[in-house]
Amino acid sequence: MPLTDSFGQNTPYPTLTDKPNAQTLGQGIVETIVPKTIMTFASAVVRGATLVTPVAGMCTYLKDVGRLELFDGGAWVTVAAGTSNWQTIDLASGFAHDGNSNGTAQYRLVNLFGEQTLMFRGGIGITYSGPGGAIPNSGNLANAPLPVAYRPASRRTIVVGCSVAASGLTALKLDVNTSGTLTVIGTNTTDAKPGWVSLNGTFVSL
Repeated sequence: MPLTDSFGQNTPYPTLTDKPNAQTLGQGIVETIVPKTIMTFASAVVRGATLVTPVAGMCTYLKDVGRLELFDGGAWVTVAAGTSNWQTIDLASGFAHDGNSNGTAQYRLVNLFGEQTLMFRGGIGITYSGPGGAIPNSGNLANAPLPVAYRPASRRTIVVGCSVAASGLTALKLDVNTSGTLTVIGTNTTDAKPGWVSLNGTFVSL
């Protein structure tokens, strides 16, 4: 009768008194070890068809989305989202990158506590124009909306820091809309015309 490992994982190994059977030995080891490795599947659909009754603690990597997931006993939860490259925001006229030397305004997807999250960084300079010096493009920062995969399920409003020069405010709000537009809210033509806003350290739940 094969014995099992001393780590409590029930991985079998033969004893000297066992009847030789290489296939049984190999199969017993493989069938026990594989579910405890990081199993790779083409997609969640393929995984579901293969692991019909997953066990808590199983870990898989989905190639189509580049995601590591863990089965917690009730559902597959994301462990990591993999590398997500920074994307530069195509700013509308009147807005410029590197506001207050905060760097290029960019965004990317990250995994935060098992949830896909939109992360921003960089600074945006603002040049006021029009009657009384209104914010350009009605506060809409980008020439084009964010790609569909980067849009939240509902509007997300976050606080962004801003210049105190020419402004009685130290922060504004940024609406990340379901249409993918990014809109700065809170400026006016009298006492709230900050020359830049910072996106550093801001996150949006999708």
